[in-house]
Amino acid sequence: MPFCTSHSVINSILTYNRDFAFDVQPVPLRRILAPGEEENLEVEEEEDAATGAGSPESFPNRVPGTLLPRLPSEPRMSLLTIKIDKIGLKDAGQCIDPYMTVSVKDLSGIDLNPVQDTPVATRKEDTYIHFSVDIEIQRHIERLPKGAAIFFEFKHYKPKKGFTSTKCFAFMEMDEIKPGPIVIELYKKPTDFKRKTLQLLTKKPLYLHLHQTLHKD
Repeated sequence: MPFCTSHSVINSILTYNRDFAFDVQPVPLRRILAPGEEENLEVEEEEDAATGAGSPESFPNRVPGTLLPRLPSEPRMSLLTIKIDKIGLKDAGQCIDPYMTVSVKDLSGIDLNPVQDTPVATRKEDTYIHFSVDIEIQRHIERLPKGAAIFFEFKHYKPKKGFTSTKCFAFMEMDEIKPGPIVIELYKKPTDFKRKTLQLLTKKPLYLHLHQTLHKD
C-alpha cells in the first residue's frame, strides 16, 4: 500500500548507521529561514534587532549532510579541505540537531560556491559540540577573488518555534588559509556576509576549531 511505502521511506531516512566514520546522523527536512526572516519571528531577542546584514537570497530546502566531493585537481592549482573539529558554546548541551552551513562569499555577500551543510553532530562534551567532518571547498584557491571569505553558520532546531535557527557564525579570510589547525572567533547573528557590523558572541574563550589541508598538483 502507498502508506506503507511512504512509512518505510521515512524510517530509512531517520535510520542512523552507527558504523559511519563520523559521529553524525541525518535529520528530516525542517523549515529553514532566509536571513532576516528569523529576526522578524524572534523580535524579543535583542541581537536580532540589527538590520541590513546577511544575504538577500533564501536558503534552499537542503537536508543537512549533503556534502560535496573534492574537485578534480589541476596543474599549479590548490584545493582546500577544511575539517570542522568542534565549536565551543556555553549552552552546547542544549542545542538540538546542531549542524554547520558552509559558504564562500565575495565582499558583496554573493555566493561564489555551492553552499554545503554538514550532517547533524551528536557528540557533545562540556561546552563543545564535536563535528569531525571534512568540507571540500568547491573552487581552486587561486580562483577565489580578492576579499572572499569562507563562512561557517552554526544552526540548531528550536522545537517551540518550529524552525531551524542560526545561533552564531564565524568566517575565515583568504590570508588565513594555511595548512594546519586554526581557531576563529564566533560572532552574533544575524550573519553579516559583508563583514561590516560584527559583534563577538561572547567574551568567554569559546571558538570554532578547524584544521586546514591544502592539496596541490
